[in-house]
Amino acid sequence: MGIFSFAKDIGDKIFNRDKKDEAPATTAPTAPTTPAEPTAQEIANLLLARVQANAQIDSLKVNYNANTDTVVLSGVAKSQAEREKAILAAGNVQYVAQVEDNMTVAEPEPESRFYTVKSGDTLSKIAKEMYGNANEYNKIFEANRPLLSHPDKIYVGQVLRIPA
Repeated sequence: MGIFSFAKDIGDKIFNRDKKDEAPATTAPTAPTTPAEPTAQEIANLLLARVQANAQIDSLKVNYNANTDTVVLSGVAKSQAEREKAILAAGNVQYVAQVEDNMTVAEPEPESRFYTVKSGDTLSKIAKEMYGNANEYNKIFEANRPLLSHPDKIYVGQVLRIPA
């Protein structure tokens, strides 16, 4: 349990992906429209779906506070790894500055470290720093799947799990 900080303006842009700007049926040029900011409930619903797709948490509840840009997660994680994946799935997202973890773990085990990606980082460079061996990058990649689709697709400000 704890509070984890994230870079709220850098995370994955999962909101308004399905909304298309609709221009009126006229021939006059129009200014492009900006999608409306999502409501706190819309953000909470999208985060719930994102966490469910990335981690196995029983009785999962996701609450979002728009005033503090904080997500509160509660439920029972099947393992420490699932708990950590849920935190990262909720935190590495636009509009989220903090994740408050109120989850419990069915089978407690050692916690992973978290690492915030910096400019110039690669998984190999992070593996060299964390494990002393750049070839251990796949361990980090696998620990962050399915949030990472490819070992080369990390971005500055992203928070990654570094298993023990």
